[in-house]
Amino acid sequence: MRDFLHEHSLSLTAGAVLTTWIIAYVFSNPDTHLGSFFGNAIADWSGVVVMVLATKFMYEKGSAESRNPPPDGESFLANAWRHHSLTIFLGVSLVGWTVLYAHMSVNGKWGQVVGNVVSEWLQSIGLVLLTKRFIERRSKESQDSKG
Repeated sequence: MRDFLHEHSLSLTAGAVLTTWIIAYVFSNPDTHLGSFFGNAIADWSGVVVMVLATKFMYEKGSAESRNPPPDGESFLANAWRHHSLTIFLGVSLVGWTVLYAHMSVNGKWGQVVGNVVSEWLQSIGLVLLTKRFIERRSKESQDSKG
């Protein structure tokens, strides 16, 4: 159990923080500064949780935000999924969040939160795609993937 907690402490802690913000938002008034903060924190921390978990299990070939995919197999589709599973997952879930947001009341308690989640997903997918092409001097990710 100790090894499990040690090996998954980042995802467990980020998930606990996200859960805390969700509980706080449920019992808060979104028309107050504090309630609005909790709603924004949900979107921000959902992005943290998804990036921690998604980059553990998914890949994006050439992105510093992802680990390198395993060697190619035989199928074109299997290779495409293997090489771009992170972008595919973020893109499909972005569509889901966007459809949900389009059907919600913008002025409803959760409407603004879901809108912020859509923004967070766009930022995440943008970061993954940008790190495939661009580097940042003295950045650990840029050094690891670009030489």
